[in-house]
Parts: sequence; structure tokens; C-alpha cells
Amino acid sequence: MRIATNAVSESIVRQIQKLGTQQSKLQQQVATGQKIIQAEDDPAAMGRVLNIESEQRQVAQFGRNANRALELSQVSFSGLQQIKKVSDRATEIGTLGSGTINAASAKAYASEVDQLIEQTAQLANSKFRQDFLFAGTAVDRAPFALTRDFAGKVTGVEYEGNAERTAIALSPNSSLAPGASPQTNLGLRDFIRQLVQLRDALTQNDGTSVSTTQSDLVASEDLLVSALADQGGIQTRIEASQTQQNTRADNLEALLSGEADADLPSAIVKLNQAQTAYQAALQSAANIMKISLLDYIR
Repeated sequence: MRIATNAVSESIVRQIQKLGTQQSKLQQQVATGQKIIQAEDDPAAMGRVLNIESEQRQVAQFGRNANRALELSQVSFSGLQQIKKVSDRATEIGTLGSGTINAASAKAYASEVDQLIEQTAQLANSKFRQDFLFAGTAVDRAPFALTRDFAGKVTGVEYEGNAERTAIALSPNSSLAPGASPQTNLGLRDFIRQLVQLRDALTQNDGTSVSTTQSDLVASEDLLVSALADQGGIQTRIEASQTQQNTRADNLEALLSGEADADLPSAIVKLNQAQTAYQAALQSAANIMKISLLDYIR
């Protein structure tokens, strides 16, 4: 059976094109290190890659959430720790003032407590990245509003935050609120009020009133200790979540590498083979076309 010359030519061209496409694909694999260049290269593997990449973005977001939650918990802990130091000193002054002391000593202690009031108010109204720490979710305004007398001394305080807490997701199934609890925030208000009472009792050198305020200060100190322990537990939980997410991120990276990364040694061998086959096909095509032309001339 005679085969038409144009049919032979078309077959040769198709084979050369096929070899050229294969060679180009292998060159891209070697150059990029990726075995999937286009979706049609391996649709099933591409689907798995897209799912892995989607989960990677999710894990990365949870990682950012955990970092933010940890920072918020740490600054809250630091603020409460500073207030706890104020409480320690106030309790010490309350113990000293509840005994028999002279008017000058009582006045000196009252002056020191006045500074403790200002320090506590400043700490209670502290910010983190423009948000007030101890305000619940009402982070755009100072949570503790102070009342002052004509001399500028603090005489009272009101809490203007709220009792809500912002939850931050750490995984698809868990979240936590790293900020201070509503009980802690109200406890800070009460602590400032107790400091005002202590200062006034010391100003009057009233040992009985100092002793009464002393009991309240001890209760506030217990609340601060509990709040610090709560923040410590929150930080431990966040750090555990970070470890878990980091492990998952590493696993996903390994899965993605297995699906998408090319086996370079194998790809290089195949590329050399494809290049040899391509050159051989070109040479064969040239010889065949040359013979066909001479036959036509004859």
C-alpha cells in the first residue's frame, strides 16, 4: 500500500512537536524545580496542591492570631504585675498606718499613697497599639474616669469600659479571650477607690479606718494574684497552640513538596533523553524529506 507523501510529513511533524513539547516541559521542571507547571499536567495532583495551599493560608492566619493573642496577654500580664507591686506597697503602708503613728508619719504615708493612686490610674488606663487594655471591648476610650478635687487629687473613679471580651481564634475549633476579665477590670476600679480611702484615712491619722481599708486591700491583692495566674494559663495555652500550628505547617510543607516538587535527578535524565530523541527525530525527518524530494524530481 502506497502512503501519500503529505501523510508521512504530517506524521513526522506531529512526532517532532510531541517531542518538543515533552522537552519544553522537562526543561521547565528542571528550571523551576516543580513537576506541575499547568493544571492539565496532573489535574488530580493540582487539586491536592490547591487544598494544601488553602490549609497553609489558614494555618498561617491562626499563627498570626496566636502571636497577637500572646502579645495582648503579655502586656496585660505586665500591667497587672506593675499594679500588683503597687498593691504590695499599699498593703505594707496600710499595716504600718493601722498602728499608732504620729501625724507627720501619717501625712508622709498619705502623700506616698497619693502617688500610688496616680500610678495605678495610669497603669489601668494603659494602651496597647492604641487600644485600652482594661476596657473590655470598649477599647477606644479610657476605661477609668477619675474625679479630682480643687487641688487635683483623685477623689473617686468610675469604670466606663464594658464586661465583654474579644475572642481570638487559634484553630478551626478553639478560641480564647487574652484580655483581662470583667472581674479584673472592676477589681482595678475598686482598688483605686481603696487607695483613695487609705490616703484619706492616713491624712486624718485614723488608725481604725486604715485598718478597715487594709482588709479590702488584701482582697484586691488576692484578685490581682488570681488575674496574673489566669494570664499565665492563657499564655501557656497560646504557646501550646503555636507549637501545634508550627508542626502542622511543617507537615503541610512536606505534603506540598511531595505533590509539587520535581525529582530533579530523574527530570534531568529524562530531559537528556528527550533532547536526544528530538535531535534524532529532526535528523530523520530531514533525511526522509530529502529522499521524497529527489523522488519527486525523478
